[in-house]
Formats: sequence, C-alpha cells, structure tokens
Amino acid sequence: MKIIALIPARLGATRFPSKLLAPIKGKSVIRRTYESAVNTGLFTEVIVVTDSEEIQREIEQHGGKAVRSKREYESGTDRIAEVAAFMDADVFVNVQGDEPFVQKQPLEELLQLFSGADGHTVQVASLVQKLVDPELIEDPNFVKVALALNNDAIFFSRSVIPYPRNKSIEIPYYEHIGVYAFRKQALMNFTRWPMTPLEAAEKVECLRFLEHGVPMRMAITTYMGVEIDTPEDVVRAEKLMEEKGWV
Repeated sequence: MKIIALIPARLGATRFPSKLLAPIKGKSVIRRTYESAVNTGLFTEVIVVTDSEEIQREIEQHGGKAVRSKREYESGTDRIAEVAAFMDADVFVNVQGDEPFVQKQPLEELLQLFSGADGHTVQVASLVQKLVDPELIEDPNFVKVALALNNDAIFFSRSVIPYPRNKSIEIPYYEHIGVYAFRKQALMNFTRWPMTPLEAAEKVECLRFLEHGVPMRMAITTYMGVEIDTPEDVVRAEKLMEEKGWV
C-alpha cells in the first residue's frame, strides 16, 4: 500500500504564535514532527505543506522536503489537499505539525483500519487515547471524542463529552490525537465542502466529515505524546523527553 504523509504547517497561531518554530531541547517543533514521521519508516514520502518561508527553510536546511501552499486555508486538511490533488497514493496521512512525538505503533494501528476485514469501507480514520486526568478532561485545548460501539466517532467537542450525569459508573473519556488518514476521494470531497456550522463553532475540522454523514473510524491507542498548543506544552514536552530518555 502506497502511503504518503503530509504535514500541514501554518506559521500563525492564535494561542501560541510561531509555535512550530519553538525549540524543544534544541530542535523546533516542526522539525521534530517531520523527523518523527520519517523515522517510523511507514511512508513512501513525507512532505511538510506550509504557508511560511521560515518553516520551509527550517525543514529544507535539515534535509527534509517542504512545499509552499498557494492559498490561505482554514484547516490543515484543506492545506494538504492542495498537494494531494496532484499525487497518487492508497492512503494520505495528515500528521499535524504540532505533534512532535508521533510514533510508529499508533500509526500502524491507524493504517490497519484500511486493510482489516471491513477496511474497504473505511474512508477516513483517526486516533484517540484515553483521558483520565480530570483537569485535562475539562481543558478545552483537549478535544474529546464520543465513540460508537464500532469505534466510529459520534461527536468531537472541546466540552466534556459525555456529560457525567450518572456518577455511579465509570465513564470513558477519549482525547482526539491530531493524526488523520484518508482515501484520496474523501480528502478531495472534504476540501470542496465549505466549513460546516459545528466545525466553525468548535474549531474542530473533522466535524466537517460527520456533518456530511461521512463516518470516521477511530483507533484507540496508548500514545502519550504532547500536542504543542501553548508555551506550557513545551515545558510538558521537555519533561516527557527527560522521563522517556528521548533525544
């Protein structure tokens, strides 16, 4: 199966401007994301798709491949679709630029969804991990996902879902990990649709698929990286690196 990883990388960020160029123990966030994706060995090609000359230069001067997008986009998925439109692959994987610790095992679990018994029915897939820290469950920077019994996503929200009305049972909470995989037609369809109401309200791009009735199959993984959304996340990332002995 030919699989291409595309990493959308926008320089501007409301909560943490230029976060992708922020250093984590001597390497920028975007460089760590790119190198982590390459080091999995799962991809025919890994390309950063960016609106920024600085990010392009950061990747290329360290031997990586980056291209400039021609327009401004509301979402990373829209940005990578511009490049994917002119490429052929069985599956395109969107690795968000602010996921510097993406690892092989979760990505393999994601890609297996396209080759299992009903893999031919899967058009879009993504990753979740369990959330147990009450503070993180309440944090709107952590996007929560409610799952159906077959692990299709029912809804994504920055709010607490499900709401714990019944406190006598153990309630599963899942965090969405910003890695998506698409068959090409699903990706092309996404970028042709305008932003949908729930997507605009939550600022969660994958809601566009659900609002158009396209199922998203989720793989539950034990990935415990750090998504970089705030300066505090850089501190958390460096602490994680020290605990894991990563360089």
